[in-house]
Amino acid sequence: MKRFLKLSALFLCLALTLTLFSGCSAGIHHVEIVIENYGSVFVELDGKTAPKTVRNFIKLAEDGFYDGLTFHRIEYGFVIQGGCPKGDGTGGSGQSVKGEFAANGHRNPISHRRGVISMARGSGFEGEYDSASSQFFIMLEDNTQLNGLYASFGQVTEGMEIIDQVVADATLKGYYGAVAPEDQPVITTIRVLD
Repeated sequence: MKRFLKLSALFLCLALTLTLFSGCSAGIHHVEIVIENYGSVFVELDGKTAPKTVRNFIKLAEDGFYDGLTFHRIEYGFVIQGGCPKGDGTGGSGQSVKGEFAANGHRNPISHRRGVISMARGSGFEGEYDSASSQFFIMLEDNTQLNGLYASFGQVTEGMEIIDQVVADATLKGYYGAVAPEDQPVITTIRVLD
């Protein structure tokens, strides 16, 4: 009987630990994206809609992954994109996250409207839907054509005027909104507030 009670207590502790750990991204979280020479942008993350995406983003932020990275892509009237360690849109964290959007079998009602944050991913290859890693984008204007194809996971709650200023100051080179490396706005840090 003692052994049964000990095993039961052990399993209960294990179950509670797993529940707490798996739920760490469920619910609403807030982050602060600090952009060098511009200021802070505050974002509310929706861990109920996109728990894996939010968990991944929070982990990278807490690990300091984004510190010193840049916004390498700015497409006027469309998106500002950052979080690539190579600064050219080809890099990631080394880990990918399952795409939480309709085309990948996941209900995600967050529409790609101005201020929404979403995960960038590869395209044109097998497994592209699950290729998001560290790169994210913030919508500059509404574009509902992206709905169901990209994992939107939150909304800017304060600081879109800062994003607008970053975009206005951008010097682009080449195609698809590429920003020259020396002109890329720097992400000082992303702080997880709760």
